[in-house]
Amino acid sequence: MKRTLILAASLLALPAIAQQNSADPPKLPGRVAIQQKLDTQIPLDTMFRDETGRVVRLSEYFRSGRPVLLNFMYYRCPMLCPTVLEGTTNTLTELKFDIGREFDVITVSIDPRDTPEMAAQKKDHYLKRYGRLNSAAGWHFLTGNESSIKRLANAVGFEYAYDLQSDQFAHGAALLVLTPQGKVSRYFYGFEYSPRDLRLGLVEAAANKIGTATDQFMLLCFHYDPATGKYAKTAMNIVRAGGVATIISLASFIFIMLRNERKSNQ
Repeated sequence: MKRTLILAASLLALPAIAQQNSADPPKLPGRVAIQQKLDTQIPLDTMFRDETGRVVRLSEYFRSGRPVLLNFMYYRCPMLCPTVLEGTTNTLTELKFDIGREFDVITVSIDPRDTPEMAAQKKDHYLKRYGRLNSAAGWHFLTGNESSIKRLANAVGFEYAYDLQSDQFAHGAALLVLTPQGKVSRYFYGFEYSPRDLRLGLVEAAANKIGTATDQFMLLCFHYDPATGKYAKTAMNIVRAGGVATIISLASFIFIMLRNERKSNQ
C-alpha cells in the first residue's frame, strides 16, 4: 500500500528558511513529504562515500543478514537534524538490541556538499552518545552526489526541498526499517520513537530471526498501522494471541500430566 503523508514535523525545518519579518510563507522549489513505499527494494548498487571517504555500494551493508535502520538528514542542519539524531540515539540506547549485532544503521546526508570529514564528526559524536563504542562498525554515516542521494530518497519516498535563499533544506523526520534484503518494511515518524515499536519493527523485518519468544507473542497482539507509523492493539490480534496462549498452556499441562503419570508407573 502506498500513501502520501505530509509530515507536520517537516514544518519545523521551515522557520530557518522563512524570513522572520515577512508575513508571506516561504516558497520551496519542491514538495516536502514522505510517500510510503512498503516492500519496495532500495537500489543496492547506489554508491556513496562512508565517513572514512571510502566509496561504498549500499549492498555492502546488506550482507550480514541483519535488518537495517535508515534515516536522512544533512550534517550542516542547524535545527531539525540534530533533534532527530538525538531522539534516535535516545531510543537506540533503550533497546537491548545492539547496533552491529542485531541490526545496522545507515544515516545518509541529503546535501551533496557534505563531506566525509563532517560525517566522521557526526559519527564520533553520536556513537559516544550511544555509549556502545564496539558498535562503530554497524552505524554508517554516508555522503554522496546528488544523483545517488535522489535515487535512494526517491526509492523510499523521502521528498525534500532546497531553498537557495537560506541555503537550507526542508525535510520530514522519519526512521525507516529495511529488511536484510534491502526492502522497506516500516516507517516511524517524528523526533522520538517508541522503543517497543522499533524493537517489534526490527523483529518483523528480520522475520523473527532476532528477538525472543515474547517479541513474537507481542507481534500477535499488536498490528502495525501505516497511517500512524506505530503498533497498536487490535481486538482480533488479542483474541489470536489469547488462543495461542491457551494452546501453549494446555500443551504444557498435558506434557506435565503425562510425565507425572510415567513417573508414577515406574
